[in-house]
Amino acid sequence: MQLLVVEDDAVLADGLSRALGGHGMQVMVLDNGAQADLLLQGPVSVEVVVLDIGLPGLDGFEVMCRLRARGATVPVLLLTARDAIEDRVRGLEQGADDYLVKPFATAELVARVKALARRHGAKPAALSLRDLTLDSATKRACVGGRLVELSVREWAVLEYLLQHASRVVSKQQIIDAILPWGDDLSLNAVEVYISRLRLKIADADVAIRTIRGFGYRLEPVA
Repeated sequence: MQLLVVEDDAVLADGLSRALGGHGMQVMVLDNGAQADLLLQGPVSVEVVVLDIGLPGLDGFEVMCRLRARGATVPVLLLTARDAIEDRVRGLEQGADDYLVKPFATAELVARVKALARRHGAKPAALSLRDLTLDSATKRACVGGRLVELSVREWAVLEYLLQHASRVVSKQQIIDAILPWGDDLSLNAVEVYISRLRLKIADADVAIRTIRGFGYRLEPVA
């Protein structure tokens, strides 16, 4: 597994490199955002990016935004010394897959990196049901050829529903799947994302049904 660690604290970066390398991973280390942005534009194949928010020059938020703007789907684990909910939510909304607040246990970081690599590698290139299609490679959602604009969270919820099409999934299952290490997504927030998705795919020949007391089911419209 090829990883990129972007961290300007030399001691921490060296420790992470040694720990991840000890688990058979190949680790590249950079200490600033500009270099990371340049490398991620090139042909280098990276399976997970471990990205510090507080970088000199381009900060981690900007590096990640540029990465996602180019359509890259590589998993990003944010490292932050900022414990404010607003910063964590901002990172996740802008495309991060997970985050860790410093100080953290190295063993936990290794476990999260492995989990991100597994989840990313297991996803098919495209998911579809009737005229609804999600293309993971390009992050494009379409209904009958019409492009549907989705936020990062909306995409994650709809992707999970498509992966479990015609099966009932609970709100907690959705939270655990799209934000397995977070604690800032409430059951009510899931309802909000479901409501938005229903509006955005209202003309599709599939629908998100509420199964009272159990959760939701994405199914074809008869």
